[in-house]
Amino acid sequence: MHHVSLKAQGAEEFQRVLDFYQQVLDCLLIRHWGQGDSQGAMLDLGNTILEVTSNGMERCKGLFAHLAFATDDVDGMVERLRAAGCPVLVQPVDKNLGGNYPIRIAFCAGPIGEELEFFQELTQEKRKK
Repeated sequence: MHHVSLKAQGAEEFQRVLDFYQQVLDCLLIRHWGQGDSQGAMLDLGNTILEVTSNGMERCKGLFAHLAFATDDVDGMVERLRAAGCPVLVQPVDKNLGGNYPIRIAFCAGPIGEELEFFQELTQEKRKK
């Protein structure tokens, strides 16, 4: 996969998205082009790229459920997002995806309502009580 695309509705919403991903989630800006309601940017998400464009006035044909970020500290990420004013949709919780695959996850909303999951694979010593 090369990238995931997120369409902001106009230049103001576009800037809010860039600020959030760069300042709250520490994603690096790879490139930026255009201006106003015809601009775009690519941010490094670690294993893929997030392309953000400001031309989202028309709705896309399909939607992804959420973006999932790998982390070693789900609780810390939730606190960062809460401090940035983002709603927590699912509080941090331990789950098991079957067999011996324990995880800790949480969901928050991003600056334009996109759902963000924070996903941590747990070892025995990292499990929360």
